[in-house]
Amino acid sequence: MTKIPVIPESAPFDAMQRMWLNGFLAGLFSSEPSAMPAQAAATSPGLGPLLFLFGSQTGSSEGLAKRLAKEAKKLGFETRVVGMESYSTIDLTKEKRLIIVTSTYGDGEMPDNAQSFWEYLKNGTAPRLDSLEYSVLALGDRNYVQFCQAGKAFDVRLEELGAKRIHPRADCDVDYEGPSTEWFGGLMKSLEGVAPSPADATEAVGADPAQAVEKTVSTPAFGKSNPFPAILKTNRVLNAADSAKETRHLEIILEGSGLEYEVGDALGVVPANCPDFVREILDAAGLDGEEAVKAPDGHEMPLRLALLQKFDLKPFLADLPQKAASAADFVSPLRKLQPRLYSISSSPKAHPGEVHLTVAVVRYELNGRARKGVCSTFFAERVGPDTKVPVFVHKSPSFKLPADGSKPIIMVGPGTGVAPFRAFLEERRAAAATGRNWLFFGDQKEACDFLYSEELKAMKEDGFLTRLDTAFSRDQAQKIYVQDRMIQNASELWSWLQEGAYFYVCGDAKRMAKDVDAALHKIAETAGSFAAEQAADYVKQLKSEKRYLRDVY
Repeated sequence: MTKIPVIPESAPFDAMQRMWLNGFLAGLFSSEPSAMPAQAAATSPGLGPLLFLFGSQTGSSEGLAKRLAKEAKKLGFETRVVGMESYSTIDLTKEKRLIIVTSTYGDGEMPDNAQSFWEYLKNGTAPRLDSLEYSVLALGDRNYVQFCQAGKAFDVRLEELGAKRIHPRADCDVDYEGPSTEWFGGLMKSLEGVAPSPADATEAVGADPAQAVEKTVSTPAFGKSNPFPAILKTNRVLNAADSAKETRHLEIILEGSGLEYEVGDALGVVPANCPDFVREILDAAGLDGEEAVKAPDGHEMPLRLALLQKFDLKPFLADLPQKAASAADFVSPLRKLQPRLYSISSSPKAHPGEVHLTVAVVRYELNGRARKGVCSTFFAERVGPDTKVPVFVHKSPSFKLPADGSKPIIMVGPGTGVAPFRAFLEERRAAAATGRNWLFFGDQKEACDFLYSEELKAMKEDGFLTRLDTAFSRDQAQKIYVQDRMIQNASELWSWLQEGAYFYVCGDAKRMAKDVDAALHKIAETAGSFAAEQAADYVKQLKSEKRYLRDVY
């Protein structure tokens, strides 16, 4: 039996810190892994309640809130993690400490599950929160003008309602792992009178005893920080020759990766920049590419390789750079190249060991120069039989099929927005789900842009796809879109909703998703005979019941 080490009283830690460390070591050295959490919890001090509320569109904020709550629990807090859509189950006037973890959807908007909570807080009837302490962790993307606006709004409003800030808000870019960990450490430091310092507690953030044991005996699992080098099995164009678009169907082999996904999840892809673009940039900057620079992860490498694999080159999109004083000065303002997330368009039940994507290839001109989407042209032009594609699974906990397969579903997915609904249909068929299925699909021209037309028409003909309504905008003088087809079928769509149907939307967030949302409100008014305010309340209710779900970008 392994002897469990104990931190002696003479060690330079206070009583609470020793208790936490002894619990950690008990779990780490236990010969029975199943006993580890209980032993650690038994020796952890009780530090009172800590409520985590998350606002999440794609699942990142939800996952982060749960991870941070787990770490806080190890330190002795009584943690709860609640989605903002369930805010009505919480009385904030009776809470002691609140941690907000929220993303920002689109350019400054609240995530879907946070909208009702925000409306509750900002209206004139919100209660005073003078007894509440809080802190905010905001996730965002600096490419948007309203960077982290949702988190900023919550931070300001809670202060206006009298709540006291425990620790300053952190505004995290897309690469949020490091900044969020630093913020959490600062939060624990701000609670120093309550919690042991994470620095003294052997860097508690991220220190899961079970994971610590696993790392000593096995290869780290593949994930965002360690993408799996996958092979691209299939790469074919879905559009016909006369199309103005290029949409590709990709099949990626996951065998041997240990990666598992569910329909509704996304696949993260770590692309490489275009070599021609890198060469053009180096020529304009007067650099040969062999200069040594530090990559975002701190490793030193030749400039050319760093520009290909490590840096986001979008700040050069408008104009080529001027002559650079040095390679170090040249890369100093550049951000880390981020993975791209794509909605998965396959069911693991239908395609074991594989994952499928539906990718629109981006090519356009700006200021007289050709431009390329980094990841879409990575697939279209630069991934060959011997090229490995670094991938990981990004969980989307909220964008899921109903657990009850007898429930009807309505799916609105124009263009590449059809991707997750292809997966939904494959999953429902493989699971022998009995619920009815209705798909709204749209694109420019039926003859050349009807993605997966053969599959979808076959499902319609054999009765599995109950309804298939299409909208091809360029096939007639007046453009018709999916929201128009919804309005035309308002009565039946309303009937499905009254029978408990789940309503899904995937695709463009800037216009399509807003237009579809407006159409849904209109259907509630016309087919449901609701006043505008009642229709808005009905749509909110669908969201709170998690029957109105969106995967928009």
